[in-house]
Amino acid sequence: MFHDLLAEPVLFETPWENETLPQRLCELLAGEGEKVAYIYEWPDSSTFRYRVYNIMEALRAAGDDRVSASWFSAREIDSLRACLHRITTLVLARVRITRAVSDLIAAAQLNGVRVLLDCDDLVFDPRYAQTVSVNNDQNFELEPHLDGWFAYVGRLNATALQCDGGITTNAFLAEKLANVCRGPVSVIPNFLNRRQQNISQHLLEAKAARGFRGDGRVTIGYFSGSPTHNKDFRIALDSLIHLMDEDDSIGVRIAGYMESHVALARFGNRVDVIPFHDWVNLQARIAEVDINIAPLQLNDFTHCKSELKFFEAAVVGTYSVVSKSYTFERAVDHPDDGMVVNNGQWYDGLKHAVALVRDSDAYGQRALKTAERVVARYGWNRNDDAIYNALLRVSAS
Repeated sequence: MFHDLLAEPVLFETPWENETLPQRLCELLAGEGEKVAYIYEWPDSSTFRYRVYNIMEALRAAGDDRVSASWFSAREIDSLRACLHRITTLVLARVRITRAVSDLIAAAQLNGVRVLLDCDDLVFDPRYAQTVSVNNDQNFELEPHLDGWFAYVGRLNATALQCDGGITTNAFLAEKLANVCRGPVSVIPNFLNRRQQNISQHLLEAKAARGFRGDGRVTIGYFSGSPTHNKDFRIALDSLIHLMDEDDSIGVRIAGYMESHVALARFGNRVDVIPFHDWVNLQARIAEVDINIAPLQLNDFTHCKSELKFFEAAVVGTYSVVSKSYTFERAVDHPDDGMVVNNGQWYDGLKHAVALVRDSDAYGQRALKTAERVVARYGWNRNDDAIYNALLRVSAS
């Protein structure tokens, strides 16, 4: 466990809050290249950040005159409709159907605008709605939940059915979306933004300055701590308990609000349960642990999940043990970068990871090389080709 890697919490600000509608319209309509408008229902720090803002940041920095782009909320659709004749591509990022959205899609297509759905989860096809709900430990017996959940998926499906193609985070999910959309689906992986990457570099350097030596306790962290991940966490829970029974120097940190950690209560102060953190300070909480885990139930929904739980940890020098999902198996493609385990092998995987942590020289060398590879692949300005391939109409034809 590492302590005090940051002198004090970072002041968190959402960088998009001060971007006014007139500024964003000017940004969209500037230049002679193609013009891409992203719509998200309302900006937030999760899906909007990864699927919209990070892409805007990369495009702004690239300064490529082939495309100008900006983002808009669903409340700003009327302002966007007034300039549809100047737009070439409209991207609806996880936008549920409404009358205004349906009218916008129809008007865009009448103006020759290509309309794409960007979706980062398997939540646009009602055939998988039950799988997702059960996977996420939701109460499938509760009528109001069923009504709300199937309505959510159905409304995204209605949007997808009207689109000319799509964008997703990996090839497995792209194949699922292609079965719903009417055209080709491209892949833009999730990646870091500039502030997230910069603070992560600072944290990595602080750990390196200490020789990757913590306080002697080996701490295993789980950072998907919402109730929807209860069943995922249970995949590794028995192995964690076994290890903690064997070794008093092993601790666990869980971020968020879950039920599954109750089984660890008997370990007292060796279990650190912390609240959700904003996405900047979360990097510090991940950096403080020695091992990051991402257990998953394995089904079509979890194979569609992105690899962000791996690269958010790797970039701060924290080693990961992850389930053998489609995406994790392809992301952790260097033997030193982490461990991908079958779900019956969590005890052996964690045992190996604990031994690695105790060899701080070997751990540190791996951590630095892994962070370097991760930045090259998931850095804030390293996915321009994927972005342009998805957004430029010539690439989609």
